[in-house]
Amino acid sequence: MALTGYLIPALLLGVSALALGRRVDVYAVLLEGGQRGLELVKAILPALVMLLTAVELLRQSGAMMHLTRLLAPAAGWLGIPAETVPLLLIRPLSGSAALAVGADLMTVYGPDSPVGRTAAIMLGSTETTFYTVSVYFAAAGIKKTRYAIPAALIADLTGFAVAALTARLL
Repeated sequence: MALTGYLIPALLLGVSALALGRRVDVYAVLLEGGQRGLELVKAILPALVMLLTAVELLRQSGAMMHLTRLLAPAAGWLGIPAETVPLLLIRPLSGSAALAVGADLMTVYGPDSPVGRTAAIMLGSTETTFYTVSVYFAAAGIKKTRYAIPAALIADLTGFAVAALTARLL
């Protein structure tokens, strides 16, 4: 077994020994941590359900296809392949849905194609903006997002355009 195989058991043993030395009720602390975790899940669950529902509605209603056709000329003007527009629309909402779209693009066009490379770079250089804002702002108790969402969406758009440029140049 490699050295890394001993890391987790050593950490658990060290924390347990430290807790025993300080006479800490480890079970009570673990229960408190579990309770805080459940409270956090309760706080962010509505936002997660809403985001997943929005993504599925976009996909099942055909709105994604119409938005793709509508945004393809603007994407082309920015140097972004029209085939990656669905990825641009889904990525700010859901990471797992974006991975599925990216995998579909790579299956259809190939991972070494310009579209496949652009999609891979986009997935690695952009964020699931609405998910991140929902989770972190809810966890911190922030109700007003003010400029966070517009700024993050501008950063995502910049990431998409630079990803397309990088795929073309390299």
